[in-house]
Amino acid sequence: MSPRQVLEQSIDIDASPTVVDRCITDRTLMHRWLNPLLRCEPVGDWSTNVGSRSRFIIQIPLLKPALNNVVIERSPGVVVWQFQGFFHGCDRWECQPINQGTHLINHFEFEIPNTVVRWGFNTFAFALTQKDMQAQLHRLKRLAEQIEMK
Repeated sequence: MSPRQVLEQSIDIDASPTVVDRCITDRTLMHRWLNPLLRCEPVGDWSTNVGSRSRFIIQIPLLKPALNNVVIERSPGVVVWQFQGFFHGCDRWECQPINQGTHLINHFEFEIPNTVVRWGFNTFAFALTQKDMQAQLHRLKRLAEQIEMK
């Protein structure tokens, strides 16, 4: 069994938890803050209800690796995607109300079963993934604050 790894990032957003939740779960809005190389495609109709399925696809020419996922937890301000593929784990998004808006926490917990892929990820991609998660949070913050101001 491979060791679990955790990447957790958070950010304060000057927008209501409802608006932030919408930015996370509305597929059109999601693609405005996700890394442009990452696409989320529904399996069936798009939904973030428990049991809904989708696929995150990394737009690398020829390879296009994918993570199949299912929503395993959903409540206002919380959505958890569980995924299988070259990674196994969960991506949890939680909106916590604060005085000036929302404290958003993204908790990405995973394991990489293949030792060669795990070594490659840890050697070349771990720091980039962490940096990309933070950049995504900043893009999501800008989007939610723009929506809140309308």
